[in-house]
Amino acid sequence: MKPVNEMKLTFKSRSTNESFARTAVAAFVATLDPTVEEMTDIKTAVSEAVTNSIVHGYKESISDIYISAAIYPDNRVVIRIKDKGCGIEDIGQAMEPLYTSCTSGERAGLGFAVMQSLCDKVRVSSRAGRGTTVTLTRKISSRGGQDE
Repeated sequence: MKPVNEMKLTFKSRSTNESFARTAVAAFVATLDPTVEEMTDIKTAVSEAVTNSIVHGYKESISDIYISAAIYPDNRVVIRIKDKGCGIEDIGQAMEPLYTSCTSGERAGLGFAVMQSLCDKVRVSSRAGRGTTVTLTRKISSRGGQDE
């Protein structure tokens, strides 16, 4: 199925850009006239994925984070958050609730669990030393101003 609308965004992995990413994706998804809950869920899931790229993917360095989003005719939104950071050695372990690779004790290890609870589907692909892509899929219940 071909998307009816798409967008791409690239920004630096600075913590101040997390809210920018969340807001940009929300503005894109707003064309579907989502409920407040749907919009909040998408914004939160995007925030979690971007924060993972900043904190875990690039650790102490600043580099690019890439977001692409597509809206499909069945009101599905597919959002990809990609970094070219250190990657995840064990995706299964990383997706376990309460697991964190941070040794400082500042992270709860709930990012992937939160994403999974808010989206219809979460897919993670990663290669050590090459980066990580998180794909979030969420169906929007309403059909607002989206052009056919």
